[in-house]
Amino acid sequence: MHQHIQWLTNRMAVWSVQPCLIWRDCATTYGEILERVSFWRAFLDEHQIAPGEMVTLDGDYSPATVSLLLALIDRGAIVVPLTKAAEAHREEFLEVAQVESIISVDEQARWTVTRTPPHADNSLIEALRQTGDPGLVLFSSGSTGKSKAALHNFTHLLDKFKVTRQQMRTITFLLLDHIGGINTLLYTLSNGGVVISIRERDPEIVCRAVATHKTEMLPTSPTFVNLLLMSHAYERYDLSSLKLITYGTEVMPESTLTRMHALFPAIKLQQTYGLSELGILRSKSKDSGSLWVKVGGEGFETKVVDGILWIKAHSAMLGYLNAPSPFDAEGWFNTNDMVEVDGEYIRILGRKSEIINVGGQKVYPAEVESVLLQMDNVADAVVLGEPHPITGNIVTARVNLVEPEPAQAFRQRVRAFCRERLASYKAPVKVEIVDAEQFNARYKRVRR
Repeated sequence: MHQHIQWLTNRMAVWSVQPCLIWRDCATTYGEILERVSFWRAFLDEHQIAPGEMVTLDGDYSPATVSLLLALIDRGAIVVPLTKAAEAHREEFLEVAQVESIISVDEQARWTVTRTPPHADNSLIEALRQTGDPGLVLFSSGSTGKSKAALHNFTHLLDKFKVTRQQMRTITFLLLDHIGGINTLLYTLSNGGVVISIRERDPEIVCRAVATHKTEMLPTSPTFVNLLLMSHAYERYDLSSLKLITYGTEVMPESTLTRMHALFPAIKLQQTYGLSELGILRSKSKDSGSLWVKVGGEGFETKVVDGILWIKAHSAMLGYLNAPSPFDAEGWFNTNDMVEVDGEYIRILGRKSEIINVGGQKVYPAEVESVLLQMDNVADAVVLGEPHPITGNIVTARVNLVEPEPAQAFRQRVRAFCRERLASYKAPVKVEIVDAEQFNARYKRVRR
Protein backbone atom coordinates (compact mmCIF):
# COMPACT_ATOMS: atom_id res chain seq x y z
CA MET A 1 0.00 0.00 0.00
CA HIS A 2 1.15 3.54 -0.75
CA GLN A 3 1.61 6.11 1.97
CA HIS A 4 0.14 9.11 0.10
CA ILE A 5 -2.94 9.44 2.32
CA GLN A 6 -2.18 7.09 5.18
CA TRP A 7 -2.25 10.01 7.65
CA LEU A 8 -5.74 10.89 6.37
CA THR A 9 -7.17 7.36 6.40
CA ASN A 10 -5.73 6.79 9.90
CA ARG A 11 -7.50 9.93 11.05
CA MET A 12 -10.76 8.92 9.36
CA ALA A 13 -10.60 5.50 11.07
CA VAL A 14 -10.78 7.24 14.48
CA TRP A 15 -14.21 8.63 13.50
CA SER A 16 -15.39 5.35 11.93
CA VAL A 17 -18.91 5.42 13.46
CA GLN A 18 -19.47 9.14 12.83
CA PRO A 19 -21.33 10.45 9.77
CA CYS A 20 -18.92 11.49 7.02
CA LEU A 21 -21.08 12.24 3.99
CA ILE A 22 -24.75 13.01 3.45
CA TRP A 23 -25.84 12.23 -0.09
CA ARG A 24 -29.50 12.22 -1.18
CA ASP A 25 -30.36 12.85 2.49
CA CYS A 26 -28.74 9.55 3.62
CA ALA A 27 -25.68 9.46 5.85
CA THR A 28 -22.57 7.34 5.17
CA THR A 29 -20.10 6.92 8.06
CA TYR A 30 -16.34 7.37 7.95
CA GLY A 31 -15.98 3.59 8.41
CA GLU A 32 -18.22 2.91 5.39
CA ILE A 33 -16.22 5.37 3.25
CA LEU A 34 -12.99 3.58 4.24
CA GLU A 35 -14.55 0.21 3.31
CA ARG A 36 -15.38 1.67 -0.10
CA VAL A 37 -11.81 2.95 -0.44
CA SER A 38 -10.65 -0.69 0.06
CA PHE A 39 -13.16 -1.83 -2.57
CA TRP A 40 -11.84 0.73 -5.08
CA ARG A 41 -8.22 -0.21 -4.35
CA ALA A 42 -9.03 -3.79 -5.42
CA PHE A 43 -10.98 -2.42 -8.41
CA LEU A 44 -7.97 -0.35 -9.56
CA ASP A 45 -5.78 -3.47 -9.25
CA GLU A 46 -8.25 -5.52 -11.26
CA HIS A 47 -8.44 -2.88 -14.01
CA GLN A 48 -4.66 -2.44 -13.94
CA ILE A 49 -4.80 1.29 -13.32
CA ALA A 50 -1.17 2.17 -12.67
CA PRO A 51 0.46 4.88 -10.54
CA GLY A 52 1.00 7.99 -12.67
CA GLU A 53 -1.89 7.14 -15.01
CA MET A 54 -4.07 10.06 -16.19
CA VAL A 55 -7.54 9.14 -14.89
CA THR A 56 -10.71 11.14 -15.38
CA LEU A 57 -13.16 10.87 -12.50
CA ASP A 58 -16.71 11.70 -13.57
CA GLY A 59 -19.18 12.36 -10.78
CA ASP A 60 -20.52 14.45 -7.91
CA TYR A 61 -20.01 14.12 -4.13
CA SER A 62 -21.48 10.62 -3.73
CA PRO A 63 -19.99 8.02 -1.34
CA ALA A 64 -18.77 6.12 -4.44
CA THR A 65 -17.03 9.14 -6.00
CA VAL A 66 -15.45 10.46 -2.80
CA SER A 67 -14.04 7.02 -1.86
CA LEU A 68 -12.82 6.50 -5.45
CA LEU A 69 -11.03 9.88 -5.36
CA LEU A 70 -9.22 8.81 -2.16
CA ALA A 71 -8.28 5.43 -3.71
CA LEU A 72 -6.90 7.18 -6.82
CA ILE A 73 -4.79 9.58 -4.72
CA ASP A 74 -3.56 6.58 -2.71
CA ARG A 75 -2.68 4.78 -5.96
CA GLY A 76 -0.56 7.75 -7.07
CA ALA A 77 -2.74 8.36 -10.12
CA ILE A 78 -3.12 11.79 -11.71
CA VAL A 79 -6.81 12.66 -11.29
CA VAL A 80 -8.74 14.79 -13.76
CA PRO A 81 -12.14 15.43 -12.11
CA LEU A 82 -14.92 16.36 -14.55
CA THR A 83 -18.51 17.24 -13.68
CA LYS A 84 -21.69 17.86 -15.65
CA ALA A 85 -20.82 21.57 -15.56
CA ALA A 86 -17.91 20.92 -17.97
CA GLU A 87 -20.00 18.90 -20.47
CA ALA A 88 -19.55 21.45 -23.29
CA HIS A 89 -15.74 21.27 -23.06
CA ARG A 90 -15.47 17.59 -22.24
CA GLU A 91 -13.69 16.37 -25.40
CA GLU A 92 -11.25 19.30 -25.37
CA PHE A 93 -10.44 18.68 -21.66
CA LEU A 94 -9.87 14.94 -22.18
CA GLU A 95 -7.49 15.73 -25.03
CA VAL A 96 -5.56 18.49 -23.22
CA ALA A 97 -5.11 16.30 -20.12
CA GLN A 98 -4.04 13.33 -22.29
CA VAL A 99 -6.45 11.12 -20.32
CA GLU A 100 -5.75 7.37 -20.37
CA SER A 101 -8.72 6.04 -18.35
CA ILE A 102 -12.19 7.39 -17.65
CA ILE A 103 -14.12 6.15 -14.61
CA SER A 104 -17.70 7.41 -14.54
CA VAL A 105 -19.98 7.04 -11.53
CA ASP A 106 -23.65 7.80 -12.24
CA GLU A 107 -26.53 8.91 -10.00
CA GLN A 108 -27.23 5.28 -9.00
CA ALA A 109 -23.56 4.76 -8.07
CA ARG A 110 -23.05 2.47 -11.09
CA TRP A 111 -19.66 2.80 -12.72
CA THR A 112 -18.08 2.32 -16.11
CA VAL A 113 -14.41 2.24 -17.06
CA THR A 114 -13.20 3.33 -20.48
CA ARG A 115 -9.55 2.99 -21.50
CA THR A 116 -8.10 5.29 -24.13
CA PRO A 117 -4.73 4.60 -25.80
CA PRO A 118 -1.91 5.71 -23.47
CA HIS A 119 -0.43 8.92 -24.78
CA ALA A 120 0.38 11.15 -21.81
CA ASP A 121 3.82 12.41 -22.81
CA ASN A 122 3.70 16.01 -21.61
CA SER A 123 7.03 16.85 -19.93
CA LEU A 124 5.27 18.11 -16.76
CA ILE A 125 3.34 14.83 -16.47
CA GLU A 126 6.60 12.91 -16.95
CA ALA A 127 8.32 14.95 -14.23
CA LEU A 128 5.46 14.29 -11.78
CA ARG A 129 5.55 10.56 -12.58
CA GLN A 130 9.24 10.50 -11.70
CA THR A 131 8.39 11.63 -8.13
CA GLY A 132 5.79 8.85 -7.70
CA ASP A 133 3.37 11.38 -6.18
CA PRO A 134 -0.34 11.60 -7.06
CA GLY A 135 -1.52 14.49 -9.24
CA LEU A 136 -4.56 16.64 -9.94
CA VAL A 137 -5.55 18.50 -13.11
CA LEU A 138 -7.96 21.44 -12.78
CA PHE A 139 -9.28 23.57 -15.62
CA SER A 140 -9.74 27.31 -15.17
CA SER A 141 -13.31 28.49 -15.73
CA GLY A 142 -12.17 30.14 -18.96
CA SER A 143 -14.33 33.25 -18.32
CA THR A 144 -11.92 35.13 -20.59
CA GLY A 145 -11.37 32.54 -23.32
CA LYS A 146 -9.72 29.13 -23.54
CA SER A 147 -9.50 27.08 -20.33
CA LYS A 148 -6.02 26.42 -18.99
CA ALA A 149 -5.17 23.03 -17.45
CA ALA A 150 -3.28 23.35 -14.16
CA LEU A 151 -1.29 20.27 -13.12
CA HIS A 152 -0.76 19.90 -9.36
CA ASN A 153 1.28 17.55 -7.21
CA PHE A 154 -1.61 16.36 -5.00
CA THR A 155 0.76 15.77 -2.05
CA HIS A 156 1.51 19.51 -1.87
CA LEU A 157 -2.21 20.35 -1.82
CA LEU A 158 -2.82 17.78 0.94
CA ASP A 159 -0.01 19.00 3.21
CA LYS A 160 -1.92 21.90 4.72
CA PHE A 161 -4.75 19.62 5.87
CA LYS A 162 -2.41 17.82 8.27
CA VAL A 163 -2.94 20.72 10.70
CA THR A 164 -6.18 19.97 12.58
CA ARG A 165 -8.84 22.66 12.53
CA GLN A 166 -12.53 23.02 13.34
CA GLN A 167 -14.97 20.15 12.77
CA MET A 168 -17.82 21.51 10.62
CA ARG A 169 -20.97 20.24 8.91
CA THR A 170 -20.41 21.73 5.46
CA ILE A 171 -22.35 21.95 2.21
CA THR A 172 -20.19 21.19 -0.84
CA PHE A 173 -21.32 24.07 -3.02
CA LEU A 174 -18.34 24.24 -5.38
CA LEU A 175 -17.96 21.09 -7.48
CA LEU A 176 -15.16 18.51 -7.50
CA ASP A 177 -13.55 20.05 -10.60
CA HIS A 178 -12.99 23.35 -8.77
CA ILE A 179 -10.11 24.08 -6.37
CA GLY A 180 -12.66 25.38 -3.85
CA GLY A 181 -14.66 22.13 -4.02
CA ILE A 182 -11.54 19.97 -3.53
CA ASN A 183 -10.48 22.24 -0.66
CA THR A 184 -13.88 21.98 1.10
CA LEU A 185 -13.91 18.19 0.76
CA LEU A 186 -10.37 17.68 2.09
CA TYR A 187 -10.83 20.20 4.92
CA THR A 188 -14.01 18.45 6.06
CA LEU A 189 -12.61 14.90 5.83
CA SER A 190 -9.36 15.77 7.59
CA ASN A 191 -11.22 17.33 10.54
CA GLY A 192 -13.97 14.74 11.03
CA GLY A 193 -16.72 17.02 9.74
CA VAL A 194 -19.75 16.10 7.65
CA VAL A 195 -19.82 16.67 3.89
CA ILE A 196 -23.38 17.58 2.85
CA SER A 197 -23.97 17.00 -0.85
CA ILE A 198 -26.80 18.80 -2.67
CA ARG A 199 -28.53 17.86 -5.92
CA GLU A 200 -28.60 21.38 -7.30
CA ARG A 201 -27.08 24.68 -6.30
CA ASP A 202 -30.39 26.50 -6.01
CA PRO A 203 -31.32 28.82 -3.06
CA GLU A 204 -34.38 26.73 -2.13
CA ILE A 205 -32.43 23.42 -2.15
CA VAL A 206 -29.46 24.93 -0.29
CA CYS A 207 -31.68 26.45 2.44
CA ARG A 208 -33.59 23.17 2.83
CA ALA A 209 -30.29 21.28 3.19
CA VAL A 210 -29.08 23.76 5.83
CA ALA A 211 -32.28 23.30 7.84
CA THR A 212 -32.54 19.50 7.42
CA HIS A 213 -28.90 18.64 8.10
CA LYS A 214 -28.03 21.39 10.61
CA THR A 215 -25.35 22.76 8.29
CA GLU A 216 -22.74 24.93 10.01
CA MET A 217 -20.70 26.13 7.04
CA LEU A 218 -21.68 27.20 3.54
CA PRO A 219 -18.85 28.02 1.11
CA THR A 220 -20.30 29.93 -1.84
CA SER A 221 -19.91 32.82 -4.29
CA PRO A 222 -21.13 36.45 -4.24
CA THR A 223 -23.42 35.66 -7.21
CA PHE A 224 -25.13 32.92 -5.19
CA VAL A 225 -25.43 35.17 -2.12
CA ASN A 226 -27.25 37.69 -4.33
CA LEU A 227 -29.55 34.94 -5.69
CA LEU A 228 -30.28 33.84 -2.11
CA LEU A 229 -31.24 37.39 -1.12
CA MET A 230 -33.48 37.79 -4.19
CA SER A 231 -35.20 34.41 -3.64
CA HIS A 232 -36.20 35.05 0.01
CA ALA A 233 -35.75 31.27 0.45
CA TYR A 234 -34.04 32.04 3.78
CA GLU A 235 -37.45 33.13 5.16
CA ARG A 236 -38.91 29.65 4.64
CA TYR A 237 -36.29 27.60 6.50
CA ASP A 238 -34.58 27.52 9.87
CA LEU A 239 -30.98 28.53 9.16
CA SER A 240 -30.00 28.96 12.82
CA SER A 241 -27.36 26.19 12.64
CA LEU A 242 -25.24 28.25 10.18
CA LYS A 243 -22.11 29.67 11.82
CA LEU A 244 -20.02 30.57 8.79
CA ILE A 245 -20.62 31.60 5.18
CA THR A 246 -17.47 31.92 3.10
CA TYR A 247 -17.47 33.64 -0.28
CA GLY A 248 -14.86 33.83 -3.01
CA THR A 249 -14.21 33.19 -6.74
CA GLU A 250 -15.13 36.81 -7.67
CA VAL A 251 -15.43 40.30 -6.14
CA MET A 252 -18.27 40.69 -3.63
CA PRO A 253 -20.42 43.79 -4.32
CA GLU A 254 -20.40 45.86 -1.12
CA SER A 255 -24.18 46.35 -1.15
CA THR A 256 -24.72 42.54 -1.27
CA LEU A 257 -22.40 42.00 1.70
CA THR A 258 -24.07 44.81 3.67
CA ARG A 259 -27.55 43.32 3.12
CA MET A 260 -26.37 39.82 3.99
CA HIS A 261 -24.70 40.99 7.19
CA ALA A 262 -27.80 42.97 8.23
CA LEU A 263 -30.04 39.92 7.65
CA PHE A 264 -27.71 37.43 9.41
CA PRO A 265 -25.80 39.35 12.08
CA ALA A 266 -25.01 36.11 13.98
CA ILE A 267 -23.37 34.37 11.00
CA LYS A 268 -19.69 35.04 10.39
CA LEU A 269 -19.17 36.13 6.77
CA GLN A 270 -15.63 35.41 5.60
CA GLN A 271 -13.98 36.21 2.31
CA THR A 272 -11.78 33.45 0.89
CA TYR A 273 -9.09 33.72 -1.72
CA GLY A 274 -7.61 31.07 -3.96
CA LEU A 275 -6.78 30.18 -7.53
CA SER A 276 -6.73 26.95 -9.55
CA GLU A 277 -2.99 27.55 -9.97
CA LEU A 278 -2.12 28.02 -6.29
CA GLY A 279 -4.69 26.41 -4.00
CA ILE A 280 -6.73 28.21 -1.33
CA LEU A 281 -5.00 30.61 1.05
CA ARG A 282 -5.99 31.00 4.70
CA SER A 283 -7.96 34.21 5.08
CA LYS A 284 -9.42 36.43 7.77
CA SER A 285 -11.95 39.18 7.07
CA LYS A 286 -11.61 42.36 9.17
CA ASP A 287 -15.22 41.70 10.22
CA SER A 288 -18.37 40.20 8.70
CA GLY A 289 -19.42 43.45 7.06
CA SER A 290 -16.00 44.29 5.66
CA LEU A 291 -14.40 43.60 2.28
CA TRP A 292 -10.91 44.03 3.83
CA VAL A 293 -9.22 40.66 4.22
CA LYS A 294 -5.88 39.23 5.38
CA VAL A 295 -4.64 36.39 3.16
CA GLY A 296 -1.68 34.02 3.47
CA GLY A 297 -1.02 31.36 6.07
CA GLU A 298 1.52 28.56 6.19
CA GLY A 299 3.06 27.84 2.80
CA PHE A 300 2.02 31.16 1.20
CA GLU A 301 3.82 34.47 0.71
CA THR A 302 2.17 37.57 -0.74
CA LYS A 303 3.37 40.92 -2.08
CA VAL A 304 1.71 43.83 -3.87
CA VAL A 305 3.53 45.32 -6.87
CA ASP A 306 2.02 48.38 -8.62
CA GLY A 307 -1.35 47.65 -7.01
CA ILE A 308 -1.38 43.99 -8.18
CA LEU A 309 -1.31 40.97 -5.84
CA TRP A 310 1.49 38.43 -6.35
CA ILE A 311 1.61 35.09 -4.51
CA LYS A 312 4.25 32.42 -3.92
CA ALA A 313 2.83 29.08 -2.73
CA HIS A 314 4.11 25.71 -1.54
CA SER A 315 0.95 24.23 -3.08
CA ALA A 316 1.41 25.99 -6.43
CA MET A 317 0.78 23.94 -9.55
CA LEU A 318 3.69 22.44 -11.47
CA GLY A 319 2.53 24.36 -14.54
CA TYR A 320 -0.09 24.43 -17.29
CA LEU A 321 -0.41 21.46 -19.63
CA ASN A 322 -1.47 23.75 -22.48
CA ALA A 323 0.19 27.13 -21.82
CA PRO A 324 3.61 28.55 -20.84
CA SER A 325 4.53 28.72 -17.14
CA PRO A 326 3.14 31.88 -15.50
CA PHE A 327 5.69 31.91 -12.64
CA ASP A 328 8.64 34.31 -12.53
CA ALA A 329 12.21 33.11 -11.85
CA GLU A 330 11.62 33.16 -8.07
CA GLY A 331 8.33 31.29 -8.26
CA TRP A 332 5.99 34.28 -7.83
CA PHE A 333 2.61 34.21 -9.58
CA ASN A 334 0.92 37.37 -10.83
CA THR A 335 -2.77 37.01 -9.88
CA ASN A 336 -3.73 40.03 -12.04
CA ASP A 337 -6.00 41.09 -9.18
CA MET A 338 -5.88 44.82 -8.40
CA VAL A 339 -5.89 45.48 -4.65
CA GLU A 340 -5.83 48.32 -2.14
CA VAL A 341 -3.60 47.82 0.91
CA ASP A 342 -4.23 48.88 4.50
CA GLY A 343 -1.55 47.47 6.82
CA GLU A 344 -1.95 43.68 6.81
CA TYR A 345 -5.30 43.85 5.03
CA ILE A 346 -6.09 44.05 1.33
CA ARG A 347 -9.26 44.85 -0.53
CA ILE A 348 -9.70 43.15 -3.89
CA LEU A 349 -10.93 45.59 -6.54
CA GLY A 350 -11.12 43.28 -9.54
CA ARG A 351 -9.14 41.63 -12.32
CA LYS A 352 -6.83 44.01 -14.15
CA SER A 353 -8.28 42.78 -17.47
CA GLU A 354 -11.83 43.71 -16.36
CA ILE A 355 -11.07 47.26 -15.27
CA ILE A 356 -12.70 49.79 -17.59
CA ASN A 357 -10.58 52.75 -18.67
CA VAL A 358 -12.82 55.75 -19.34
CA GLY A 359 -10.79 58.68 -20.64
CA GLY A 360 -7.85 57.70 -18.42
CA GLN A 361 -10.01 57.09 -15.30
CA LYS A 362 -10.34 53.59 -13.81
CA VAL A 363 -13.76 52.05 -13.27
CA TYR A 364 -14.05 48.81 -11.27
CA PRO A 365 -17.12 46.81 -12.43
CA ALA A 366 -17.89 45.53 -8.89
CA GLU A 367 -18.32 49.08 -7.59
CA VAL A 368 -20.92 49.91 -10.26
CA GLU A 369 -22.65 46.53 -9.82
CA SER A 370 -22.86 47.19 -6.08
CA VAL A 371 -24.81 50.40 -6.78
CA LEU A 372 -27.12 48.85 -9.40
CA LEU A 373 -27.96 45.93 -7.07
CA GLN A 374 -29.39 48.43 -4.57
CA MET A 375 -32.08 49.50 -7.05
CA ASP A 376 -35.66 48.30 -6.78
CA ASN A 377 -36.61 45.62 -9.31
CA VAL A 378 -32.98 44.71 -10.12
CA ALA A 379 -32.28 40.97 -9.74
CA ASP A 380 -28.72 40.98 -11.07
CA ALA A 381 -26.31 43.27 -12.90
CA VAL A 382 -23.08 42.69 -14.80
CA VAL A 383 -20.92 45.66 -15.76
CA LEU A 384 -18.30 45.64 -18.51
CA GLY A 385 -16.45 48.03 -20.80
CA GLU A 386 -17.18 48.55 -24.47
CA PRO A 387 -14.78 50.29 -26.87
CA HIS A 388 -15.62 53.93 -27.69
CA PRO A 389 -13.83 56.18 -30.23
CA ILE A 390 -13.60 59.23 -27.92
CA THR A 391 -13.22 58.01 -24.33
CA GLY A 392 -11.51 54.69 -25.15
CA ASN A 393 -14.28 52.80 -23.35
CA ILE A 394 -17.77 53.29 -22.02
CA VAL A 395 -19.42 51.57 -19.08
CA THR A 396 -22.14 49.10 -20.12
CA ALA A 397 -24.56 47.45 -17.71
CA ARG A 398 -26.52 44.29 -18.47
CA VAL A 399 -29.36 43.97 -16.01
CA ASN A 400 -31.81 41.22 -15.09
CA LEU A 401 -35.10 42.57 -13.75
CA VAL A 402 -37.41 40.98 -11.17
CA GLU A 403 -40.56 42.17 -13.01
CA PRO A 404 -40.78 43.51 -16.59
CA GLU A 405 -40.38 47.29 -16.86
CA PRO A 406 -40.36 49.63 -19.90
CA ALA A 407 -36.74 49.92 -21.05
CA GLN A 408 -36.76 53.70 -21.47
CA ALA A 409 -38.19 54.32 -18.00
CA PHE A 410 -35.72 51.90 -16.47
CA ARG A 411 -32.74 53.58 -18.15
CA GLN A 412 -33.87 56.95 -16.77
CA ARG A 413 -34.15 55.41 -13.30
CA VAL A 414 -30.61 54.00 -13.61
CA ARG A 415 -29.20 57.41 -14.60
CA ALA A 416 -30.94 59.21 -11.75
CA PHE A 417 -29.93 56.55 -9.21
CA CYS A 418 -26.28 56.47 -10.29
CA ARG A 419 -25.99 60.28 -10.49
CA GLU A 420 -26.34 60.49 -6.70
CA ARG A 421 -24.01 57.58 -5.91
CA LEU A 422 -21.25 57.44 -8.54
CA ALA A 423 -18.83 59.84 -10.24
CA SER A 424 -20.26 60.67 -13.68
CA TYR A 425 -17.57 58.69 -15.58
CA LYS A 426 -18.49 55.51 -13.62
CA ALA A 427 -22.22 55.66 -14.44
CA PRO A 428 -23.38 53.22 -17.16
CA VAL A 429 -23.73 54.96 -20.53
CA LYS A 430 -25.41 51.92 -22.08
CA VAL A 431 -28.01 49.86 -20.17
CA GLU A 432 -29.31 46.57 -21.59
CA ILE A 433 -32.12 44.55 -20.04
CA VAL A 434 -31.38 40.83 -20.44
CA ASP A 435 -33.35 37.66 -19.65
CA ALA A 436 -30.57 35.06 -19.65
CA GLU A 437 -28.62 34.25 -16.49
CA GLN A 438 -25.28 36.07 -16.39
CA PHE A 439 -23.25 33.53 -14.43
CA ASN A 440 -21.61 30.23 -15.28
CA ALA A 441 -21.98 26.75 -13.76
CA ARG A 442 -19.61 27.80 -10.97
CA TYR A 443 -21.90 30.70 -9.98
CA LYS A 444 -19.38 33.24 -11.13
CA ARG A 445 -20.33 36.35 -13.12
CA VAL A 446 -19.47 36.16 -16.82
CA ARG A 447 -18.30 39.42 -18.37
CA ARG A 448 -18.09 38.90 -22.11
